[in-house]
Amino acid sequence: MLAAVAAIFVVAAAQAGGEAKIEIISKTGVHAFAVELANNDDERSRGLMFRKELPEGRGMLFDFQQDRPVEFWMHNTFISLDMIFITGDGRILRIAEKTEPFSDRLIPSGGPVRAVLEVIAGTARKDGLAPGDRVTGSIFGARH
Repeated sequence: MLAAVAAIFVVAAAQAGGEAKIEIISKTGVHAFAVELANNDDERSRGLMFRKELPEGRGMLFDFQQDRPVEFWMHNTFISLDMIFITGDGRILRIAEKTEPFSDRLIPSGGPVRAVLEVIAGTARKDGLAPGDRVTGSIFGARH
């Protein structure tokens, strides 16, 4: 029963901000992700905290509505993540790979960004993602 309640909570949390599909176009191809959207302060503050897993091809997209410098941390986050910092024009500015679970160390964007995509650690290296790669879908518009 407790597992069922927890599963319902996770599904409800995932639906709170909505979901979207995004693609990252890199030198190695097009990589698709199904993402939960974190569009308000409450959703952005909670992020992926307390989650025990994040499947490949899934992630959370934090939308800040405008380009600005941001900092993230891994407080109460059980799983290591890759954080992909994306400018308003849909370009990857910076990637913080294999972040440390439960760390309160701040992880800066390295400049103004519109959004941050969090995916399971190792995704950026496995998919060959790099600064300058283009992100499409959701808040970034269609692929050209």
